[in-house]
Amino acid sequence: MLQTLTALDADVAALASLEAMPTILDVICRTTGMGFAAVARVTEERWIACGVRDDIGFGLKVGGELAVDTTICHEIRQSGKAVVIDHVAEDAHFRDHPVPAMYGFQSYISMPIVLADGRFFGTLCAVDPRPARVNTAEIISMFKMFADLIAAHLNAVERVSASEATLLDERQASALREQFIAVLGHDLRNPLAAVDAGMHLLLRTPLTDKATRTVGMIQSSVKRMAKLIDDVLDLARGRLGGGFVLERDGAEPLEPVLTQVIAESRAAAPERAIEARFMLTDPVNCDRGRIGQLFSNLLGNALTHGAPDRPIRVQASTHKGVFELSVANSGPAIPADALERLFEPFFRGTLVPTGQQGLGLGLYIASEIARAHGGTLDVVSTEQETRFTLRMPME
Repeated sequence: MLQTLTALDADVAALASLEAMPTILDVICRTTGMGFAAVARVTEERWIACGVRDDIGFGLKVGGELAVDTTICHEIRQSGKAVVIDHVAEDAHFRDHPVPAMYGFQSYISMPIVLADGRFFGTLCAVDPRPARVNTAEIISMFKMFADLIAAHLNAVERVSASEATLLDERQASALREQFIAVLGHDLRNPLAAVDAGMHLLLRTPLTDKATRTVGMIQSSVKRMAKLIDDVLDLARGRLGGGFVLERDGAEPLEPVLTQVIAESRAAAPERAIEARFMLTDPVNCDRGRIGQLFSNLLGNALTHGAPDRPIRVQASTHKGVFELSVANSGPAIPADALERLFEPFFRGTLVPTGQQGLGLGLYIASEIARAHGGTLDVVSTEQETRFTLRMPME
């Protein structure tokens, strides 16, 4: 039975929303030394690229298709088993196979992506015209973990879509959306924990410098994905629990927290300039962890949207019982229609490509943290400067 074009487009779109996709494909190419990696939706009739990393000029882009019966993925769909080839010319089964000859590759690895209900979705694969040593426990395990992570993302998207299709009114939509957001966070944590555990296990074995750097890249990606999950769970807790529960402490200084956030941002974007001015003469009774989270979200937003050749400007002060923290960047003004919705959950605007926008929860969570402290988070945006300012009572 043929699947409709609309349904297949939805599958491609579901994977396009996985922010870790470029990192996954980059890590695969760096780890294996292969020049082409892709995630494909594979049905009985079609092979469609949902994510592509092409360093060898293969010419395939996201949304591009191959004739399914000219791919080994077609055989994997039928068998449900991975195929791993170090050197086609020396492989007894594949040296006379028509597919490697047609596409000109000598090394190949493809792992099936299987959904929670056992349905075959497609494959995570890599090829190269040169031989490569990929038939190892470490490489196969990495592919399996990434395939499981992709499947978990698809399962969560499918569950949310199915629930939204049955909603009868906005009140039901809000309740079910919040429940499934919590489910999404749980389902993504399991494969993410498996990836993290696998990387810690690899670090206990002798590795080359290149392999150690690759493991570091994967661990950085795990941390980024974990933060995305934390943002989603913050949204769920805020909606279901009536807001954030704060752990206020006015005895400890706040400035070291702000300094640490700036240090982390500088480490993540060493090419960017961040200018900071602190005038914190009085203690601030606040949840320092949550204020650090708010500041990190504002600083990350400025680094993403600000002019790359202009510094980010940070100011923090205490004056007349008010704590004030501002983050400013140069760059295009935020459009008026976007400005009105900037603190709404899942609103991402159109200033940067979709793949770089994140979930659209950072500013929403920052505004909720401000509200929980009895404060406000405001934004003023002109052609000269965009400035976010937190103002809250110090007690």
